[in-house]
Amino acid sequence: MRVATTFSGIRFQTPNSHNRTSDPAQYPYFYRMNTPAPTLSFWETSTWLRPDVIIVGAGIVGLSAAIHLKAQRPDKRILVLERGSLPTGASTKNAGFACFGSLSEIAADLESLSEEAVLSLLHMRWEGLQLLRKTLSDEQLGYEATGSYEVFTDQQEDLYQKSIQLLDRFNAHLHQLTGIASIFNSADDRIEALGFANVRHLILNTAEGQINTGSMMNALLQLARSQNITVLNGVSVQAFSEDEATVKVLTDTLGELQCQQVLIATNGFAAQLLPELDVQPGRAQVLITDPIPNLKFQGCFHMDEGYFYFRNVGNRILFGGGRNLDKAGETTYSHQTTSRIQQALEEYLRNVIIPNTPFTVSQRWAGTLGLGATRLPIVRQIQSRVFCAVRMGGMGVAIGSLIGKDAAALLLSHDQ
Repeated sequence: MRVATTFSGIRFQTPNSHNRTSDPAQYPYFYRMNTPAPTLSFWETSTWLRPDVIIVGAGIVGLSAAIHLKAQRPDKRILVLERGSLPTGASTKNAGFACFGSLSEIAADLESLSEEAVLSLLHMRWEGLQLLRKTLSDEQLGYEATGSYEVFTDQQEDLYQKSIQLLDRFNAHLHQLTGIASIFNSADDRIEALGFANVRHLILNTAEGQINTGSMMNALLQLARSQNITVLNGVSVQAFSEDEATVKVLTDTLGELQCQQVLIATNGFAAQLLPELDVQPGRAQVLITDPIPNLKFQGCFHMDEGYFYFRNVGNRILFGGGRNLDKAGETTYSHQTTSRIQQALEEYLRNVIIPNTPFTVSQRWAGTLGLGATRLPIVRQIQSRVFCAVRMGGMGVAIGSLIGKDAAALLLSHDQ
């Protein structure tokens, strides 16, 4: 439900869901009688605040949309608004996997989607990764073609059997898509060399790799700014309203802005502005250890339908996931970590990943995924001048660039 609020004759649709309210103490610019609009100079408004397009969200999708839109229409003035000091959701908090899906994830997707839809998702992820590597260099991404493994513990024989049955079929599909033969391979003979315990099976994926998430986002920001795209941090969009000629966007720090088109690219936070969409937040918790001498493995590793994942960062282990242990509790916008999930990650480290190896945790954090009934993203028109590109389904690194490009094309197709 949205609560209509009137400002100077304009009826804005303001969000009223989850941790948002229409409380004037929390959102003072909704109530101008109590708090005046910010005072801006001529120089500020004429230099930064007269955009043709406003993109809400400076993550992978938002910046990619801005970059592709500017490439097609260099004359357009594009303003990207990000409420955090850094991108708030998953773009700077992910694990840095350049992946398109393990076999157990594919098996899980087949339970809710047709095989055609699953193949479409795989195609989207693969093409998205290639576009990301084309937009930025592998050096800028910190890309390493390490391959990945899916890990099956002694207790997951049934899951392994369900997954391995798909190996030949999806190798054939992916060969057609990528030109790479036999992407998935049984790799049980490598368990001992990797130093794992209580692991019965491994499936190797030769076509995945890892990136440096910070380098990627820094390079995207630098590319956007080099194209004269304005990116402003610390600006939260509170509401929007459309009339025949413009979209009026209400912000917490800059007051009302006007533009010709708006793109909502806030992924897991989309429902705060567009509560009618099937997008729920999913907290993804992560830890990273201090350096571990003589770490035996390198690359990316998936477990349990992708709900757990780990990799090396030099000689550290970055380990994340566990949302399936408490799906209700992890459906939250909070970025606080919880003892339940963090303890589960540490237990996996002790009992499976680095048994008999002491470790200490250096940092813990969490990001916000955009999830829904399926993993299919939502890229569509909301109103005549308002559009969205959200719900990355936990695959933002893989599909974010492509979804941003698709969103830019959508805006251009409705340019008036």
